[in-house]
Formats: sequence, structure tokens, C-alpha cells
Amino acid sequence: QVQLVESGGGSVRPGGSLRLSCAASGRTWSPYAVAWFRQAPGEGRKFVAGIMYHGKSTGYADSVKGRFTISRDNDKKETDLEMNSLKPEDTAVYFCAARDSVMYSDNSADFPYWGPGTQVTVSS
Repeated sequence: QVQLVESGGGSVRPGGSLRLSCAASGRTWSPYAVAWFRQAPGEGRKFVAGIMYHGKSTGYADSVKGRFTISRDNDKKETDLEMNSLKPEDTAVYFCAARDSVMYSDNSADFPYWGPGTQVTVSS
């Protein structure tokens, strides 16, 4: 299994930036893809960004394209999400997820491993 822990959440004003990190441990010697999802109150978990194991391919939700950047460092077993130009609608709990595949997915059901989540609040 792969264990995940997110960090870096917090409160920021509209237009601000935050950097989330996801630290992996456990069976990390096998290839695993990572994605970030988010869940706002009263909504389901939605895909934000994904990155394949070797980092050669990434994908983003339309709502965050051009503002968010996902990256990973397999030596450090860390996947980051750089979030810029934040908007109030970005407010949510952000989850890091992993799956036993080199390729990510935008479907939360494809991910068996999840972190506990970190709150991001964008408000003036």
C-alpha cells in the first residue's frame, strides 16, 4: 500500500498563491500515478490535476488550467500542486490520491490510496 499525507493548505485572499505538498510512504518502489482532487461543501470530489509516474504527462481540470501546476519528485516521494491566482471558488478540501499505474486518471474511483486532505480557503 501507499500512504499519503498532504500539507500546505491554509487561508489566502483572492489572487494569492499556495503550494500543496503530498508526501508518499509505504510501497513506493512500484510505479504509481498521483492526482489531486478537491471537495467543496455539499459537493463530490472533483479532479483538479494529475501526473504520471515519470512526470512526462500531466492533466488539469478546465477550471484550473493556466493557474495550477502539478509536479513530482520521485526521489523525495513528493508531489506538489502550485496554485496561483486563487479564486473564492477554489475553496475546498484538497486530497492527494495515488493508484498502482504509471498513468493518472481523472476518475476518483480509480484511486485506492488517499490522504486525509488539507483545507484551502480563498476569501477576502
